[in-house]
Amino acid sequence: MSHDPDQVYQPEADTFLLLRAARAEVKSGDRVLEIGTGSGLISAELARVTGVVATDINPHAVMCARGRGVEVVQSDLFSGIRGTFDLVIFNPPYLPTQPEERIDDWHEYALDGGESGRMVIERFAAEVGRVLAPEGRVLLLVSSLTGLGEVKDLFESAKFSVDVVRQEPVEDEILYVLRIYT
Repeated sequence: MSHDPDQVYQPEADTFLLLRAARAEVKSGDRVLEIGTGSGLISAELARVTGVVATDINPHAVMCARGRGVEVVQSDLFSGIRGTFDLVIFNPPYLPTQPEERIDDWHEYALDGGESGRMVIERFAAEVGRVLAPEGRVLLLVSSLTGLGEVKDLFESAKFSVDVVRQEPVEDEILYVLRIYT
């Protein structure tokens, strides 16, 4: 199959904000996992510093990231992943989306956060502990549209600590990068 770049989330302000946070967070020797790599930009950049494995549910994104030299597995969140990681990075689908707003294509997987905007984030929060090494950290990008307080509560109720490490206003929302750790 050849990949269709129109079916891959292209880097936007959220990608670049998360990339800046990831560059500041990553240490040489970290084992890094990026969930939902999309174009593979962040993983490709971090692979210059340390070992990176990426996933994406979208076969077009997998092929795009492989084209950047990223080691990537087609997977829904952690389903194809074994082992533990020191740093897990995720720019999830976080836009609140009503059923009638869905566009039903691969690009939708990068955007549709369900009615609350937290549908995929809730699954991620429930599963990330399985792949996080002791002293491991998570960088998660969220939007003010997703409900910063609700996302923090979700992780804190799972016994994680949460800090906002970056934020940036973009159009009608504020983007946040959360550092989540035990």
